[in-house]
Amino acid sequence: MRLAKRRMRAICLVACHALTAPTVNTLAIDIGGSGLKATVLDAQGAPLCERVRVDTPVGAPPTDVVTTLATLVRDLPAFDRIAVGFPGMVRDGVVRTAPNLGHDGWAGFDLAAAMAAALGKPARVGNDADVQGLAAIRGVGVEMVITLGTGFGTALYENGRLCPHLEISQQPFRKGETYDQQLGNAARKAVGNDKWNKRVHKAIANLRTLTHFDHLYVGGGNARKLAGELPVDVTIIDNAAGLAGGACLWRQAH
Repeated sequence: MRLAKRRMRAICLVACHALTAPTVNTLAIDIGGSGLKATVLDAQGAPLCERVRVDTPVGAPPTDVVTTLATLVRDLPAFDRIAVGFPGMVRDGVVRTAPNLGHDGWAGFDLAAAMAAALGKPARVGNDADVQGLAAIRGVGVEMVITLGTGFGTALYENGRLCPHLEISQQPFRKGETYDQQLGNAARKAVGNDKWNKRVHKAIANLRTLTHFDHLYVGGGNARKLAGELPVDVTIIDNAAGLAGGACLWRQAH
């Protein structure tokens, strides 16, 4: 607990050093394709408790997922606001896409309103890669984040400001398949780590051409499986940033 707490504090303090609101605790939730994770963060983004986790009920309707989350966090410390990282396109708290959650009911679902109603606190929802990157970026120039997990996520920032989310994961990548299909965990298991790694390095080259990023951060559960020498402007980040970024989400203009 002490090591994890120190690591998450270091991650979030880099990106959230200006977060000064006193005694404001944030319930941070990370909805993933394989797991639902949550913790409570203090005003500086450090965890006040161990994170809790359950498997994601893939294929369940959104209301059931909200109920599962409410049950998951009921014994956590008190919080003042909610931040949710979601694996898809989200605008103004409303889900537009959820490619890895297996239920059509997500499209148009107001997740922010549903979480606020279920837990009685104001809620903000962002794409999970967007949220994770907020805890990792340095706030200088054009920075990009990719996440390697159940699917493939991306986020883009300019001088510390989150840019509009682009669903690059659903764009064509190679052999008639999308980035998500070629780089997600199912593809990694099917082709093996060596071929998957070559694909990831090709994707990084593509994204460099697309954005001319000054720095790229690689997160997600499969980031640790990325092999080969990385360019000096590419950094692997701790997956704890997925929750730590929740406090940073409340600093972004809405």
